[in-house]
Amino acid sequence: MNKIRNIGVLTSGGDAPGMNAVIRAVVRTGYYYQYNVLGIYRGYEGMINGEIEKINPRDVSGILQDGGTILKTARSTRFLDIEQKKRAYEICRVFGIDAVVVIGGDGSYRGALDFSKVGMPVICIPGTIDNDIGSTEYTIGYDTALNTVMDSIDKVRDTAYSHERCTVIEVMGRDSGYIAVNDGIAGGADVILIPEADFDIDADVIKPILECRNRGKKDYCVIVAEGVGKATQICDEITRKTGIISRATILGYVQRGGSPTAYDRIMASRMGAKAVELINEGKLNRVVSLINNKVTDLDLEEALSMTKSINLEMLKLAKIISI
Repeated sequence: MNKIRNIGVLTSGGDAPGMNAVIRAVVRTGYYYQYNVLGIYRGYEGMINGEIEKINPRDVSGILQDGGTILKTARSTRFLDIEQKKRAYEICRVFGIDAVVVIGGDGSYRGALDFSKVGMPVICIPGTIDNDIGSTEYTIGYDTALNTVMDSIDKVRDTAYSHERCTVIEVMGRDSGYIAVNDGIAGGADVILIPEADFDIDADVIKPILECRNRGKKDYCVIVAEGVGKATQICDEITRKTGIISRATILGYVQRGGSPTAYDRIMASRMGAKAVELINEGKLNRVVSLINNKVTDLDLEEALSMTKSINLEMLKLAKIISI
């Protein structure tokens, strides 16, 4: 018999558009199934500090369209310590929390797994703009980030076209090139550089730009994932070796913000509701995932062992259609 009555919910790690929509879905689905939902502020760090309060369905009105997270978020080095995990567990029990829904990326999942091992049941929901969690085809916030970056590329390219320059745009992706590849194709980039594929500056950057110039092209676009290297250095190399004036644009945290797209709002709502349904079914220490376009669940430990590989054929496609 499921004895859980109080559910905690937190957001951890980097923020992503759609996290508020997940919180809203967890609170309201919890209310539907007659659970109390408590918000844990500032992720695992706030859990250790006891920054916890009850959230009612009316408290989450009007947040569906908001970026960021009303619960705030943080990265907690203290939570790496086993004694702090035990303290967090005791704090949760003080507030009567019987299970915790964790919204975040791979690091947040690992924290949740460790927390489950000290006795707290958990459910994880993928929330990261990088779309780099191996156990799911999609992570909340990715579609919004793609659209934000695409809009930025379009705007920067207007200036590159007007001044007949090369623009080098650095996007997020320390270990993952999903944003770079897909926005590179959507934005008509001539060159895309990602962490998953080695590159040679002369063969993979300089030569394609010169070939484009020789075919009559007057402006050029290079998309660089942040994990590849500094956009400013690549920019300097292009100017030095081609004579084409180049300018670097680092999009930075603008990629994390903004109102979530319809797709992110819908996916967040589906995944948030699924998390509470799993708790209601007594299925604990699970990860909510999108597999074959179906919202489903996996064992947390199994999910963390899974990896995801980017489709490098997308780079080939980008090269073919960039001429």
